[in-house]
Amino acid sequence: MAHLIAPEENLKPGQVVRAVIAGHAIAIARGKDGNVYAIDDKCSHGEISLSEGFVDKDTIECWAHSAKFSLATGEALTLPAFEPVATYEVFIEDGNIFLEYDPA
Repeated sequence: MAHLIAPEENLKPGQVVRAVIAGHAIAIARGKDGNVYAIDDKCSHGEISLSEGFVDKDTIECWAHSAKFSLATGEALTLPAFEPVATYEVFIEDGNIFLEYDPA
């Protein structure tokens, strides 16, 4: 199921927005590479909101303990995190960012 997140122009490179769908928090980020990504909004190390973290080219860094994750795959790239986080499909249509997410 597709969920409208925001107009594409509202998400600049390096920015993150937090979307909550059916009680599930997801971070929608535009990497500094220009691509838009969706990743669970919870660091696998400390349950910290990743949407408050720092976005680089195609990674996001947890602000609390500096664990980095791949925005494309959810892979934990640096310690202290070693577990990946889920990623979700996003697409842009008619100038809007949509997230594919089925709460079931």
